[in-house]
Amino acid sequence: MTTYTHTAEADIPADTLFGFIAEPRNLPRYFPQMTAAEPEGGEQVHVEAEVHGHHVEGEAWVRPDAERRTLEWGAEGPDDYHGELQVEEVAPGRSRLTISLHSVREAKGDEVQRGLEETVAVLTQTAAADDRAND
Repeated sequence: MTTYTHTAEADIPADTLFGFIAEPRNLPRYFPQMTAAEPEGGEQVHVEAEVHGHHVEGEAWVRPDAERRTLEWGAEGPDDYHGELQVEEVAPGRSRLTISLHSVREAKGDEVQRGLEETVAVLTQTAAADDRAND
């Protein structure tokens, strides 16, 4: 199993950032391949994505813990894809997001790590823009 990790800070309150991340419908807003994410009750989320030119659909699970600001997720399939994240408050209005992804699939070069870093950048920018728009 391969693990990829990335930590980034953002100018957004930790509870606000976590709330944005914990809402599965926000996935397509920051995950470039994701085209749809619809909660189906409990931990289950129906997801659709475009991966290497192919449309894929499947079931994923998401386990948020608002008190600890942690979230675990995964999807069934041959890559045994799953991960977890934590949002911490580093100062008023500033948070730190740490994400770890795990997969049995070996990626070429730094493709997954680079994708993780790009996704986190878009995620924090989108969440911060939403927060500013709601002020």
